[in-house]
Amino acid sequence: MSWEGYLFVYLPGEVEAVPAGRLVLEEAGPDSTASQFGYGRRYLARPNAVPVDPLSLPLSCLPGDEATYEPIHPPLFGAVRDAAPDFWGRRVIEARLQVPPDSVPESVYLLHAGPHRFGALDFRPGMDRPETAGLLPPITQLAYLMEAVDRVQQGIPVPAQLEPIFTGGTMGGARPKALVIHQGEQYLAKFPARNDGFDVPVVERACLELARRAGLDVPPTDLVKLADGRAVMLIERFDRKAKGEDFVRRHAVSALTLLGKDESESLGARYEEISERLGHFGVDGRVQADRNELYARIAFNILVSNDDDHLRNHAFVWDGAGKGWRLSPLYDVVPRPQVAVERYLHLSVGPRGRLATLDNLLEAHGDFGLLKREAAAIIERVASATREWRVFFEELGVPEQECNKIASAFRRPREIGMVVVEKAL
Repeated sequence: MSWEGYLFVYLPGEVEAVPAGRLVLEEAGPDSTASQFGYGRRYLARPNAVPVDPLSLPLSCLPGDEATYEPIHPPLFGAVRDAAPDFWGRRVIEARLQVPPDSVPESVYLLHAGPHRFGALDFRPGMDRPETAGLLPPITQLAYLMEAVDRVQQGIPVPAQLEPIFTGGTMGGARPKALVIHQGEQYLAKFPARNDGFDVPVVERACLELARRAGLDVPPTDLVKLADGRAVMLIERFDRKAKGEDFVRRHAVSALTLLGKDESESLGARYEEISERLGHFGVDGRVQADRNELYARIAFNILVSNDDDHLRNHAFVWDGAGKGWRLSPLYDVVPRPQVAVERYLHLSVGPRGRLATLDNLLEAHGDFGLLKREAAAIIERVASATREWRVFFEELGVPEQECNKIASAFRRPREIGMVVVEKAL
């Protein structure tokens, strides 16, 4: 059977969505098999129109054009997949509907993801149907949200007084999270999970602040301790910005979409491909800055053993003024403790692929538009920040026992190719 609805877009700077076209999903039970989308003529005529999907649905499409994925390819357009809830968001929706995991069609998840989904897309069953309302809770309700998170993780019903989790709990990713209002902006609240081996919210926040110290582009973060002693990390959304009493949305897609890949193709995909796509889809005059930032992030991932650098953990935001895509601020970077001497990233870079060494990264400098000495300087800048990670973490209040749990994640630069890097300076 098929589901037919309409895809709406919040254009740059606007707080009201406009219809972009008609979306058709072919569904067999809970599984999607194909999708079709056709731009509306009025949307294509807008001077500030945004491409829904940079690869599959460019604005060069003629009115009425459709693109279809066959079942052997991703059944959803990449940008639609990005706007859909991921693992945690699906569990939240299922808790609200009181249905088993992965038991409803994709169209149900799309419609129930609500107004706070990733990016600037919205999905409605009809042209005249308004967007689903949903006020986000203030930060003062974090304790209630934590209780709701516990219930969702345990698979038990969520009572009415804890239902704010349903309003802002459908963002992407596997870890428990919800949205709150903090200092007038939308923040993602990231909670501890039941099986964590260390205090992930505390450590992730410290790691992001370490990345900021290394010169990377990181959204504002915060940490809140609850009465029961558990911590919740807060990170500001880069795809929302307050405008009066409302919020402007920024269209965003994952690197998975920008590269036109399926989830199964993420492992081993090349950072060089992301750099190449920046050259094709990026904003004139800003491509090299984004390539420099991406290169520095790879160095940081290597030095802190972040091997969760898959294609969904890199995003791009539409720049309406520049008519192109910019690398989003950094997110989802957590050190992974391990004893292996030889370590690997999720993505590949350089001649030795996924091997996480600084000299391997250095060899890829040309694919990022960098001279060798420029690349070496970026690596040195990042390494100089991570060398003193423990002192920095303790200054942020990370307990000594938590530092001990994650210490094996942090690499000694000279043991992973820094000598070669220093020679190139």
